[in-house]
Amino acid sequence: MMKINCVFLCLLIWCCSSCYSGKHSENNAGTDSLQFYVNPISINSLGQHVLFHRGMYYCIQGWMSNIYLRAAEDVTLLKEKEFKNVWSSAEPSLGNIDDAELHYIDSKWYVYFTGNDNNLDNRCIYVLENDSPDPLKGTFRLKGRIDTDKENHVAMFSTVFQQDGHLYLVWCGWPSRRVYEENQCIYIAGMENPWTLSTERVMISKPEYEWECQWVGIDGNRTAYPIYVNECPQVFRSLRQDKILLYYAASARWTPYYCEGMLMADASADLLDSASWKKCPLPVFGQNTVDKLYGPSIVCFIPSPDETEYYYLYNVRKDLEDMFISLDKYEVCMQKVEWDKDGIPILGCPQKQDTLLCKPSGTPRMNDF
Repeated sequence: MMKINCVFLCLLIWCCSSCYSGKHSENNAGTDSLQFYVNPISINSLGQHVLFHRGMYYCIQGWMSNIYLRAAEDVTLLKEKEFKNVWSSAEPSLGNIDDAELHYIDSKWYVYFTGNDNNLDNRCIYVLENDSPDPLKGTFRLKGRIDTDKENHVAMFSTVFQQDGHLYLVWCGWPSRRVYEENQCIYIAGMENPWTLSTERVMISKPEYEWECQWVGIDGNRTAYPIYVNECPQVFRSLRQDKILLYYAASARWTPYYCEGMLMADASADLLDSASWKKCPLPVFGQNTVDKLYGPSIVCFIPSPDETEYYYLYNVRKDLEDMFISLDKYEVCMQKVEWDKDGIPILGCPQKQDTLLCKPSGTPRMNDF
């Protein structure tokens, strides 16, 4: 029954031809801007991951050999906050840092990021730890590299989550060194502690559907070999907390077909058994061609400040020119999570931009800061 519901949900989402449209901001002159926002909330990437913790939204980003962090009580104002450099690497093997995520585990802060020596075939996952109550204070220390498999295959885009007292790492990796094509798959493993795996890796998703295997740009640009993509996993839960939902980006980012897929597992299932995860056969979040919003992906879920609502941040682009070269032309948008009858998010497609939207419930007013 779950598999049937999942298929029905995907078909419903994919077939929807229109997105939510509210009152346009230009028709609401004088409206209190402290209560409303418009998309995009940033014309540049905020970083891959935003975390809400005790009234603050933390946004993290890796760049070159550094990790940067900023925070705001209003998520729509993150773009206005300055980044603080919270860690720098002096090691040549970590000269290129990306895909950073911040997590709070057992009263300590952990940063998971991808590092390499400027050779993309050597991408690995590393962990930092900070025992300060405030991640903008204290000291982040390198715990080391996570050994994801014995052959040290490429590992990147990592995230962690806890379920029934167990900690899990999920990431994007290669089954083997590339030869004539590159396959980016999603893996999961149990963790002994926040920096050490306790089990072998288990593949739970690989590019198999046509919408997961688009690698030729709309202008014909392409890599020297096929690249099939499942990447950027993010874990969320159903409204009833009975399902683990794993969202991931699919197809190449330099195509307009970059989109979000979803895996689903029962919360009580053996999450290290690949058979526990069921993939929706169609994207759950795809392009809005009517409003020319393409490649929506890298979804990140956050609660409202009072934790009565959920929202999702995502990257999207409007310009189809030079997609292969200009991978940085993505804007950041935010939409409220709507739920179906089974408590599964309905993401659909990006909403029309410049539409007046209510800020998340409980967002502080300016005089409350």
